Amino acid sequence: MSVEVNRARVLDGVAHGFLGRRGGVSTGLMAGLDMGRRGQIEIGPDLAENRRRAIAAVLPDATLMTLYQVHSADCVTMIKPWEDGARPHADALVTNRPGYLLGILTADCAPVLLADREAGVVGAAHAGWKGAIRGVTDATILAMEAMGARRDRIHAAIGPCISRASYEVDAAFQHRFEQHDPANERFFAAGRDGHAQFDLEAYVAHRLADAGVRTVEATGLDTYADADRFYSFRRSTHRGEPDYGRQISLIGLPG
Repeated sequence: MSVEVNRARVLDGVAHGFLGRRGGVSTGLMAGLDMGRRGQIEIGPDLAENRRRAIAAVLPDATLMTLYQVHSADCVTMIKPWEDGARPHADALVTNRPGYLLGILTADCAPVLLADREAGVVGAAHAGWKGAIRGVTDATILAMEAMGARRDRIHAAIGPCISRASYEVDAAFQHRFEQHDPANERFFAAGRDGHAQFDLEAYVAHRLADAGVRTVEATGLDTYADADRFYSFRRSTHRGEPDYGRQISLIGLPG
């Protein structure tokens, strides 16, 4: 099976892709195109092959750059490559350097890919609920602007993530968002007693638009509900599985 690449219309002409689990060589619980663990330095042959296939599917011969993701709002600017063992602890990265693919790993959180074609600047952000409310997309936009991008020219796409129908949260979770901004109530739908359903994708889209990004596309793909196509932390937790896979979202500039 070939690598499945989900692309966004708003990023046409930019090398990018939201990948799932199809087309990889990992086996067992992580069967498919698993991208490994956030702190993993040593990689075996299966993971190395999965990375090779992911790169080939989006920007052949590019150098993959990833982060040690920590659910922060921190964004780093990639001017020169870092050694894999020295990956920055952050949740977004931007570059204007050709020949590199920026990669974000997710397993329910929202991957966000951004590009200003005119400036030749791209970015990728990992927007789980913690990073989203702390402003990881805002930090990414600011970092892109520092490299010559303009937020009114940035196009952004939100990849596969857990959907509102699958994302049950408790009252304390909802209260946290409403304390941040009472208008955030609109991102929660009524659920069972003492709970609600949170629309992470819509919230991230709102943060992008509120920051001045005029063109935002959401894929509407639910990682939790589609086990054949995507990895999901919450689904694995509900099944009592000891571990779960991670998919990757990629964006880059041709060399």
